[in-house]
Amino acid sequence: MPTRPASPKSTISVVLIEDNRLVREGLASLINRTEDFEVVAQLEVHDVNSLRHLQPQVVLLDIGLKVDDSVEVAASIRAEFPKAKVVVMDLVLVHEDLVDFINVGVAGFIMKDATLEDLVRTIRGVARGEKILPPQMMNTLFSQIAKEAVEREPAQAFEAVRMTPRERQAIDLIAEGLSNKEIAARLGIATHTVKSHVRNVMEKLALNTRLQIAAYAHREVAE
Repeated sequence: MPTRPASPKSTISVVLIEDNRLVREGLASLINRTEDFEVVAQLEVHDVNSLRHLQPQVVLLDIGLKVDDSVEVAASIRAEFPKAKVVVMDLVLVHEDLVDFINVGVAGFIMKDATLEDLVRTIRGVARGEKILPPQMMNTLFSQIAKEAVEREPAQAFEAVRMTPRERQAIDLIAEGLSNKEIAARLGIATHTVKSHVRNVMEKLALNTRLQIAAYAHREVAE
């Protein structure tokens, strides 16, 4: 896992977290050819000590790490190094994955088959504080939803989705750890009705699991 001290000149320091050696070394070589960029570390796995020492401006993160969960890695980096901008890389970006990464504060997304020009534009953009979606998704309906999500505070994004009173109650009770049967007993409604509310909540918030609903609810309270 080669690392080197950041250059004193005015450059954008980049850490690359990618477990495919050929991809990692190829990307590092391309990035280092750009005058104002410098790859200060090439890592196979999330290495907190290296990041703490290097304090990179941008972290390029592979979405499919074999050892680490990339969403958890992104969340950890954002929590410990809030000034670092995380850019997620993949060959195919799935909408559900985008939502997960947006929720933990990722600043940008880049396809691995993107041009060097797109990669450079993405790194420069996030370093300036921009939020960047892949060019292939810029004209989709989902991209508009995602753009609004990354531009809002979490609580604002949560409030922007129209929920029925029952759906809000279901969210609160899921956050307490109750099962569908327990929620049904608490609200005095049928279990299948609770399941319907949960499905509606997942669709409205573009979520996939009860755990994600609970995380949303807890984040709203924290805000």
